[in-house]
Amino acid sequence: MVDNFTHSYPQTASFIPRLILPSILQQYTLSLSMASTHQKIWWSVFLTLLLSNCQHEVDGAPQVPCYFIFGDSLSDSGNNNLLVTKAKANFKPYGIDFPLGPTGRFTNGRTIVDFISELLGFHGFIPSFVTATGKDVLQGVNYASGAAGIRDETGQHLGDRITLTRQLINYQLTVAQIATLLGGAAAAADQLSKCVFTVGIGSNDYINNYFLPNLYPTNKEFTPEQYATALIAQYSLQLKTLHVFGARKVALFGLGLIGCAPAELAAFSPPKGTCVDNINSAVQLFNDKLKSLVNDLNTEFTDSKFTYINIYGIGSGDPKAAGFKVTDSGCCGGRTGCAPSATPCSNRREYVFFDEFHPTEAVNVNLAARAYKSSTPSDVSPIDIHTLAHL
Repeated sequence: MVDNFTHSYPQTASFIPRLILPSILQQYTLSLSMASTHQKIWWSVFLTLLLSNCQHEVDGAPQVPCYFIFGDSLSDSGNNNLLVTKAKANFKPYGIDFPLGPTGRFTNGRTIVDFISELLGFHGFIPSFVTATGKDVLQGVNYASGAAGIRDETGQHLGDRITLTRQLINYQLTVAQIATLLGGAAAAADQLSKCVFTVGIGSNDYINNYFLPNLYPTNKEFTPEQYATALIAQYSLQLKTLHVFGARKVALFGLGLIGCAPAELAAFSPPKGTCVDNINSAVQLFNDKLKSLVNDLNTEFTDSKFTYINIYGIGSGDPKAAGFKVTDSGCCGGRTGCAPSATPCSNRREYVFFDEFHPTEAVNVNLAARAYKSSTPSDVSPIDIHTLAHL
């Protein structure tokens, strides 16, 4: 059975006729005066999705012709399903609140990029690389892969994964397909210049590399500062490759509070109610350098716009003030992901994490809403995805 959250919000947002918008707004005003902090947040996010989709109904088309997605398990929509790897999520309870059931998404419902695609006006989900065929690719492709990293060796102890390097190779195949479909490289370049690209990667370079010193040498080879510098240097080259093959509107997700993930709490045992500070400090070094890289790329490529999405900042603060009651354990239990057919918690809206690493749909919708339309100046730098789409 679909959870009430998924059934009533925001899945239905794209199907609400414009004619009932005035009554929705009236109900919003009345409800807001009586709402708790948690309810106010959900009403605000709902209204963002609703107004966005009503505008799409007026326009009759998405805000951009296509959306291309690169990243790891936070964005993966099924690319790992056929791989020989422990990093899979194509079984229940994953997808328990997703309209299509388990698909390979590492959460109970939709991912951050699913919500962003909806906010951009796409009527269906962006297909994974392994399922995209024919003209599907003209609206975009999701290349993200669970356990993938910036570094090629990252996550290798889990089995196969599609590293960012390989994702870029797959994207180049798609570019060739688009050129064939549109009648040439010039037409493909024009199409791609109008599309939105998001890249969210780097978490595994810490979780499944640097902070596993028994399996990877990077912790001994680099200080946290040096490691962040090395990651950004490689990431820069990868992003320049993306630019060479047509990307002109690119949003880069910073890393979140990895040191607060239940798996890291279990592994490092910080004082109750706290996170693993050295992990979060290392992540902040990466994020600071990524933000600087965005500035450098914007200076170098005047025909393009790169922007930084401050996932760490958006996810900071007191989760309980936003209505989340459980922050230190995953909804589905387990220490290495949800066990197949495990019974998850029933109050999924109150959990920050669905498994020991990945956020619930309730968290993803808030991250997506603020990435798309920033709530505070610190959410993005320099612009949000809505602004990026309309350049």
